[in-house]
Amino acid sequence: MRNFAPAVTDRKIRFALVGCGRIAANHFGAIAQHAGRCELVAVCDIDARAAAVAADGTGARQFNDLARMLAETEADAVIVATPSGMHSEQAIQIARAGRHVITEKPMATRWEDGKRMVAACDAAGVRMFVVKQNRRNATLQLLKNAVEKKRFGRIYMVNLNVFWTRPDAYYNSAKWRGTWEYDGGAFMNQASHYVDLLDWIVGPVESLQAYTATLARDIEVEDTGVLSLRWRNGALGSMNVTMLTYPRNLEGSITILGEKGTVRIGGVAVNEVERWDFAEPDPDDSRVKEASYATTSVYGFGHPLYYDNVIKVLRGEAEPETDGREGLKSLEVLVAAYMSARDGKRVALPLEY
Repeated sequence: MRNFAPAVTDRKIRFALVGCGRIAANHFGAIAQHAGRCELVAVCDIDARAAAVAADGTGARQFNDLARMLAETEADAVIVATPSGMHSEQAIQIARAGRHVITEKPMATRWEDGKRMVAACDAAGVRMFVVKQNRRNATLQLLKNAVEKKRFGRIYMVNLNVFWTRPDAYYNSAKWRGTWEYDGGAFMNQASHYVDLLDWIVGPVESLQAYTATLARDIEVEDTGVLSLRWRNGALGSMNVTMLTYPRNLEGSITILGEKGTVRIGGVAVNEVERWDFAEPDPDDSRVKEASYATTSVYGFGHPLYYDNVIKVLRGEAEPETDGREGLKSLEVLVAAYMSARDGKRVALPLEY
């Protein structure tokens, strides 16, 4: 049993954030929604202008150096929203400073880095949270419940599609985008939350085979890829990902076909229940219509719900829904996919025993 820093029960939880890029606004908005229980005390970015804009918009103290922010603030937890390849070293630095770590997806771009992050947090007695806000979508909560209640009977086939678009301008907006070291490709970056569903919804993956391609963008990593999967429960399935959909984001979906049920959740970001058929009725069926929601954002609306869990954990009121070990599950599938695509071979999981 791991020992963690004492719960915060007599004041607001203090958050700080490093990496004031495009996803930071989702974190700022979520923290603001829980203003009665938490506050943002500091923001940090090596880009002084980005840090200044974030500080002006939130009222938090501005920093341009992570070490200085850790030394000069009393944040309980630090959110890591920097390029993916920087997550591991920064998370370890934060943990060693005695602060809890909240890292954006993917938690790391390399398997060994992910394990080092978890080990550092364990050694420091701090919590590690991996942001998986899509798990909080009402549509996916219903699907998760249906699987846990075994409403499908035996699951036969699972398919996920991520048909989005990222133009050249997106990759050209920063030098780190589209690189192996700092970003990762369509699977690692854009489709990371969907890779997470493979294990979280369906169960442990037994083996996979992947193909990746860079068909249109001038980047190091893939803009398109496919996975063939076998789960330990015997189900077969596939995942199809591209960032080249014309002219805009088309679909983020998951379809499950089982012995006694068929479900398809689609829309641009698993936000619409398009098919919900089961042999046996359940009270959850009455919640299907209200679970769907309209959105043009691939991020969904899960960040405030995600932060509710983080705050409760730090107050000693709950256990984390997505800790570092949970984050390692999707990182393992991602790393296995890249190994398979590189070597042209089926890869069995787990990667090590």
